[in-house]
Amino acid sequence: MSISRRDFLKLSGGTAVAGALSAGVDVAEVSAEEKELRTRGAQETKTICPYCSVGCGIIVQTKDGKVINTEGDPEHPTNEGTLCSKGGSLYQIINNPLRLTKPKYRAAGAKEWKEVEWDWALDEIAGKIKDTRDRTFKLTSKSKVKEKQPDGTEKDVEKEFTVNRTDAIAHVGSAALDNEECYMLQKLLRSWGLVYIEHQARI
Repeated sequence: MSISRRDFLKLSGGTAVAGALSAGVDVAEVSAEEKELRTRGAQETKTICPYCSVGCGIIVQTKDGKVINTEGDPEHPTNEGTLCSKGGSLYQIINNPLRLTKPKYRAAGAKEWKEVEWDWALDEIAGKIKDTRDRTFKLTSKSKVKEKQPDGTEKDVEKEFTVNRTDAIAHVGSAALDNEECYMLQKLLRSWGLVYIEHQARI
């Protein structure tokens, strides 16, 4: 016996309805039932995806202090609501039992990492930056420049210039930073005397 696809769908749909009626289920009532969204009543916060240097917009929905959903921001000019596979899985960064919530430190020569407090870690980083800057800070630097001589020729002459810099520290920026954060970082890093300042979008 041959049966068309249309007839097959009619037959299978009719069988499902007949089965539901025989079980005492009100089909109209079930189909009309509205499911409540899990994001209902959640607070929305807009942020930037931390993965790559594109800087896609993300909407984070939280309820009772916990992230319950993340999705692309349709109003963001970069991604217009779309996300790559990594951005789409951003929810797992927060809700992951393997996620580190405290800094870890491995002393010089040690084999194991140990969990430390944020205050200690930030003080340690600040101390190392200051120590490195103090040891390597240059007030002046010599450089060869071409200088015109009285006879009209040019000659390489070594001159000393004021530089006020350190060549021992570099900084790499992140696409997750906004314009204001980048501006403040530039002010801070330049005040330390850094000249090697880069951004992940350019590397």
